[in-house]
Amino acid sequence: MIKNRFLPLILSFLLLPVISATAQSSADDDAFVPMFNQNDFDGWYTFIPEYGKNNDPDGIFSIEDGLISVTGQHFGYLATEEIYDNYHFKLEFKWGEEKWPPRLDAKRDSGICFHFPEDEPDSVWPKSVECQIQEGDVGDFWLIGGTTVSVDGERNEPGDFVRIQKKRDTERPNGEWNRVEVITYDGSATYLVNGVVVNHGENASEQQGRILLQSEGAEIYFRNVMIKRL
Repeated sequence: MIKNRFLPLILSFLLLPVISATAQSSADDDAFVPMFNQNDFDGWYTFIPEYGKNNDPDGIFSIEDGLISVTGQHFGYLATEEIYDNYHFKLEFKWGEEKWPPRLDAKRDSGICFHFPEDEPDSVWPKSVECQIQEGDVGDFWLIGGTTVSVDGERNEPGDFVRIQKKRDTERPNGEWNRVEVITYDGSATYLVNGVVVNHGENASEQQGRILLQSEGAEIYFRNVMIKRL
């Protein structure tokens, strides 16, 4: 019984280097396509609860010298118009200096949410699976709006916001660029931070949807936002 209970955990750690090496080699091929054109947000839309869809009078989201700048002043997001299912998504992020209420005394926070269903209304935050981007916590799962995933053979109980912590810490210090990758295929989801697998789940309750980048009270920059369909 003890062996059976711990077998999924043991297998997951044995597989981590294999998944990491495979993901790293595939990350260098030319099948990735840019998701931003470096000039505008064509193919994406903004949502800020105070202003609604594609209405950003405070300039929360902008493109500066090819970088996506997110001030964090209001909670909200950039979301893809397109629906995606099986893919390898990657980007680089770097924290800015500015912080806003209610996070003035909290960790800087943002995130990549995916499998945001096509028929789900815009809200903060919509039903989705999140790859957390937060100081010290990059690579945590957040299961939002009742979504579930199996990690080490155990499925989380549905809830509004459920956290499953990463297994490794590979973040770089503030001020440096970090690479985050989400690989999702037929319900599996693997997170890599700076080329290392830090979390892996199976049998996600949602397996397709929009991808969104959060504004959550902290200034953040994104670059090299790319995707490869699998």
